[in-house]
Amino acid sequence: MFEPAELAVVIAQVREPMHVVRDLTRARIGLVTGGQVVTTAAPGDLPLLATLPALYPEWLGDRSFCEVHGVRFPYVGGEMANGIATTQMCIAMAEAGLVGFFGAGGLGYPRVEAAVDELVSKLGERLPWGVNLIHSPNEPALENRVAELLLRKGVKIISASAFMGLTPAVVRCAATGLHLDAQGRIARKHQVFAKISRREVAMKFMSPAPADMLRALVEQKLITAGEAELAARVPVAEDVTVEADSGGHTDNQSLVALFPTIMALRDELAAQHKFDRPIRVGAAGGLGTPGSLAAAFNMGAAYVVTGSVNQAALESGLSELGKAMLAEADVADSIMAPAADMFELGVNVQVLKRGTMFGVRAAKLYDAYHSNASLESIPLDQKQKLERDTLHASFEEIWAETRGFWLKRDAHEVTRAEADPKHKMALVFRWYLGKASKWAIDGEASRRADFQIWSGPAMGAFNRWAKDSFLAEPKNRSVVQIARNLLEGAAVITRAGQLRSFGLPVSPASFQFRPRRLS
Repeated sequence: MFEPAELAVVIAQVREPMHVVRDLTRARIGLVTGGQVVTTAAPGDLPLLATLPALYPEWLGDRSFCEVHGVRFPYVGGEMANGIATTQMCIAMAEAGLVGFFGAGGLGYPRVEAAVDELVSKLGERLPWGVNLIHSPNEPALENRVAELLLRKGVKIISASAFMGLTPAVVRCAATGLHLDAQGRIARKHQVFAKISRREVAMKFMSPAPADMLRALVEQKLITAGEAELAARVPVAEDVTVEADSGGHTDNQSLVALFPTIMALRDELAAQHKFDRPIRVGAAGGLGTPGSLAAAFNMGAAYVVTGSVNQAALESGLSELGKAMLAEADVADSIMAPAADMFELGVNVQVLKRGTMFGVRAAKLYDAYHSNASLESIPLDQKQKLERDTLHASFEEIWAETRGFWLKRDAHEVTRAEADPKHKMALVFRWYLGKASKWAIDGEASRRADFQIWSGPAMGAFNRWAKDSFLAEPKNRSVVQIARNLLEGAAVITRAGQLRSFGLPVSPASFQFRPRRLS
């Protein structure tokens, strides 16, 4: 009735209304769009079966997401740590109607403060932007200090990531500024995005803050009694991101398995607490192609969050050498490795495997830490191999540098390490984990085999999709072009699925969207 390639081109015109019709014999189904019949049958008087209105990428998610946050698209650029999600990335996304989070995790306080000041200066309240508040179990004082900074500077959108439960810092961010508007509804001054991968953590963010924690914050004069009273009536976060198999901190969850369970939990808690407005549930992890975004939206995602693919963008803080390595990654080119910030807890992050030995070498360090009580108790042959093959320096040299670092950042860590040999060993090994990320950011070619680059399967999927297109070249991968192409493609694939559900014999080519320059 129609050529598959011809139909694919028509379906890709997502901004045109489409009419599903039968031909005069009533035996075949076709399309009418733009005044033309896409069929080999004569136009004639074709019986109308259904009409699809125009579909815009802006309409893929929950409309309230765009309204509440003042954005055009239901799309978020995730907070890649160590400043890899740069201020430039946040600015570019904000100016294109998207929201991006500055990657504050892993940075010292002065660097975070400078980034926030830059974003306040260049964007202020004119356009939406956000900053990451990462859970820092080894540095609770830094977590509290960053939270204080974000509130003092008026950062309206705060992404809470890597939290295993609620802390005073994140509850304070959610409660500060709560008030009643002119209609008597609870309004927020600061919106908390909670990134979760476990049901028990989602439950805490989707419920009101614990009474004892609110009481303690009031007693410390960190929030007012009125704010505490309102915080007891609303969830800690009204935007909860379900994070599946992602780069960086991840539980390697399957999005299609985890997402529906969190949606059901959301509905259960909303009914239990009698919330008068919905909690928006977003999707993250593994989103590197239009098809993956379309699948997330069709499961009910209010918005999507991308990470690994933005790390290869022009505005990313990763070095050009690191971006080139990411551009060669395939779907299976990732590996789990010990996390620098939660090393002692045995928490892992997902990193690039192709072209770097970081994952293997970091695992050897954790094995040594787990099996020994101190640096001195490590068997001599194992010690020599670690120093020669992984660290490229002696334990003593690394401790001297590490001690100097912590004396400037938090002298308590040095005091603790000198009293606790196990903690001293952890700090020495964490030196490598932290340096490996910095080497990748700085493009230290001599340590290329030690680069730690956070990356999940989405990066390889993106590269496969972008192959032989303008996005195949790293120099063309602006964060906005990546976002616009993923969203446009998701809209096209969604349109193809709608037409197929009406009985139209949609060709496989209609579910493919090739990257193109979008403005």
